[in-house]
Amino acid sequence: MKRIHALIIIILFSLVTSPLLAQENLFIKDYIERLENSKKYLIHIAEMMPEDTYHFRPTSESLSFAENLMHIGYAIDWHSQSLLGGRKSRDWKTDTVFKVVHKSKKEMIITVNKTFNEAIKLIEQFDTSQLNMRLDYFGLNRTKRQIFLLLADHITHHRGQMLVHMRLNGLVPPRYVLFQ
Repeated sequence: MKRIHALIIIILFSLVTSPLLAQENLFIKDYIERLENSKKYLIHIAEMMPEDTYHFRPTSESLSFAENLMHIGYAIDWHSQSLLGGRKSRDWKTDTVFKVVHKSKKEMIITVNKTFNEAIKLIEQFDTSQLNMRLDYFGLNRTKRQIFLLLADHITHHRGQMLVHMRLNGLVPPRYVLFQ
């Protein structure tokens, strides 16, 4: 009788948790698809911008096109590897991987592409039981699920600035709809 009781509890537990786990796995699958498309779009934008305009700034306070590109790379690394993956954060002040200085357009594109790929690899292996885990995000209490969403927003924010740089330099950015 105890075995039947235990079996019934296991079956009921499975019926409740299986749909939830499937939803979490779908979130990760959908997120990876979104990140892959975001990578393709950003790399295409970076390749379209002529290297001699990479350091253009619309205003003195603005980041240059190159700085926006490398800032996106740094943010992807920090959100994925440190916040989601638990690796110690890079120090922006001393880090050289994501600094623009002495990097060619090609080197920057390679760096950002590699960073996207590393993030995607980490996210493919992400333990979905951690999605509701909370951590400090600039003094705000956020779940790891929210970190995923914040990263996507951050990429979009800086990529949008890069599109303005393109327009101000007489270029027509590629249509976003092609990369959804």
